[in-house]
Amino acid sequence: MAQTTTTDQRLTELKQKYASVLTMIQQQGIRLSHVHVQDDKLFIQGVASSENAKNAVWTQIKAINPQYNDITADITVEASSNAGSPAASGGGQGSGQSYTVQSGDTLSKISKQFYGDANQYMKIFEANKGKLTDPDKIQVGQVLTIPSK
Repeated sequence: MAQTTTTDQRLTELKQKYASVLTMIQQQGIRLSHVHVQDDKLFIQGVASSENAKNAVWTQIKAINPQYNDITADITVEASSNAGSPAASGGGQGSGQSYTVQSGDTLSKISKQFYGDANQYMKIFEANKGKLTDPDKIQVGQVLTIPSK
């Protein structure tokens, strides 16, 4: 068997396991941009119209696998839903996106993912001062604001 078949099989396997999550994504109207296997995990990336839609997906993921160690879901909330009222974002810069902390995350790791530079982690910490008291203490499930570059 070819090795690409293994990746295809893994994708099929994970899509079946997380079928209810994929259904929830569709029901919530989340626009997916990526669904593939990355680092032997199901990688899902998309944009939700609201924080509630995003949270519904995360609730479904946790119901299937509370450790979510075989899935990476990068679901952001589109900024245009409150474009007319910058105060609706709860203050801050008004630009950026949300990110839900996953097991194994650090601010440096998140910074590397979004900015390509782990040393930009203080930018994320500063944007989340209302939620974080220490850059070394983030919790799985926390929703952080990732300021734009």
